[in-house]
Amino acid sequence: MSTHPLPYRSVVASAVYGVLNPIPFGFFVAAFVFDTLYFLTTEVQWGKSAAWLIVFGLLFAVVPRLVNLAQVWITSRRSALRADRFDFWLNLFAIAAAIFNAFVHSRDAYAMMPAGLWLSACTVVLLAIGRIVVAVQPSAERGMA
Repeated sequence: MSTHPLPYRSVVASAVYGVLNPIPFGFFVAAFVFDTLYFLTTEVQWGKSAAWLIVFGLLFAVVPRLVNLAQVWITSRRSALRADRFDFWLNLFAIAAAIFNAFVHSRDAYAMMPAGLWLSACTVVLLAIGRIVVAVQPSAERGMA
């Protein structure tokens, strides 16, 4: 029976990550909903609100990504699981899509559609897949036995 040492992860960093990681997902889902409403109703306020939600989602996405960067690639590089690395890359691509989406939302009026809607959907799908991948990996593998 071989036992693998549990990866060392800071309790404070894990707590900060656990608290802040879901927040950007909520902002991006709300932005996707507002983009959908703007696409359907052409009411300008939905588009403006979606732009602000994307900006706030990006602001709140920075700290958890930095903590995750340290946990996956620096401190526990050897013991990080493929699912954790895959989640990191999916989140990074989602943030890149959200940054591009913020620029698309800076366009005037309906010029942000349908690109803004597609980029919002892409961001939400990438983040959701990352959450699912991490959720389905066994808890014993993550060191939470």
